[in-house]
Amino acid sequence: MSRVHEALRRAEKAGFLNTPAAPAQQPPVASVAAPPPSLDRRAAELLAAVKTIPFNPSQDAHLIDSSRPHEAPMEEFRSLRTRLNHLQGLQPIHNVVVTSPSPAEGKSFAAVNLAMAESHLDGNLTVLADFDFRRPIVHNIFQVDRSPGITDYLLGKAPLHDVVRRVDGTNLYIMPAGEAVINPLELLNLATVRDMLDLLQKAFNWVIMDSPPLLFAADANLLSTLSHGTILVVRIGTTTIDSVTRAMSSLCENNVLGIIVNGARRGELYSKYTYYHSYYYSKPDERSDEQKARKEEEDDDL
Repeated sequence: MSRVHEALRRAEKAGFLNTPAAPAQQPPVASVAAPPPSLDRRAAELLAAVKTIPFNPSQDAHLIDSSRPHEAPMEEFRSLRTRLNHLQGLQPIHNVVVTSPSPAEGKSFAAVNLAMAESHLDGNLTVLADFDFRRPIVHNIFQVDRSPGITDYLLGKAPLHDVVRRVDGTNLYIMPAGEAVINPLELLNLATVRDMLDLLQKAFNWVIMDSPPLLFAADANLLSTLSHGTILVVRIGTTTIDSVTRAMSSLCENNVLGIIVNGARRGELYSKYTYYHSYYYSKPDERSDEQKARKEEEDDDL
C-alpha cells in the first residue's frame, strides 16, 4: 500500500471525505436562474451589473462534459457535488477553499470542475474565484483577461462587478486573479477580503476558491480561516504521507471538509463506468461482442 493510501486511511478514520477525481472534457449546460426575490440588495446589484463572456475554454482545460454524463470524470464530480450539498444542508457552508500540499497535485483542476458541477444544477449560482495570486490559471482555462481581477478590486483599481464575469448560458461565474502583486499575503489580510467574501456568499450559493499550495505559501492557511471549509487535493503516486501530515496539521481540523484523490489510473476508474453504462444503456442487439460474452458468462454463473 502506498504512503498516500495510508494517509488517506488516516483522514478517513478522522471523518474526512475521500472522493477520487480524474481527467475530464468539456462544456457546461445549465438552466440559468434569476436571482431570488429575497436576495440582498447589494448582491442583486452585483449580479445585475456583471458582464457575460462566451464559454470558450482552452483545448487542454480538461473540463467535465455535461453532455456525456455517464463518463467517469462527470460521475466523480457529481458524487463530490452531492456530498458537499448534503453537508450544506446540515450546516451553513457557502464558500470553500480548494488547495493541495504541494504544486502539480491537481487543485486547480479539482476547483474548476467542482465549480462547473455545482453550476449544472438549476438555480445553483456558483462563482469560481482564483485566489492563487502567485500562479493563477483560471483566466487561461476560460481564455479571458487576467485583469481586472481580485487583486485589482482589493487595491481599489476596479469595482467588484468588473471583476466577476458570468459564463454565457450557465450558472457559472468566474473571478480571475488580477494583476500580479509583490506580496499577496498582505492583500489577503485586508478587511476588504472578508467584506467581499460576505457579499459573494449572499449572491452565490457556492463560492469555490482556488488557492496556492499549503506548504509553499501561507495564503491558503489564511483563506482557510476566512472560509466555511477546506478541501485538500492529493495525487496518487506523487503526494507523500509526510506532506499530507504537514498540510493537515497546518489547517484547523474542524475546517477540513474532505480529501480529493487525484491521478487514479485510467484503467481502474474508467473501466467500471464504461462497462456499467455501455451495458445497461444499450439495446440487446447493439451490445458489442465483448458485452455479449460478459452477458453469457453472467448467465452461466446464475
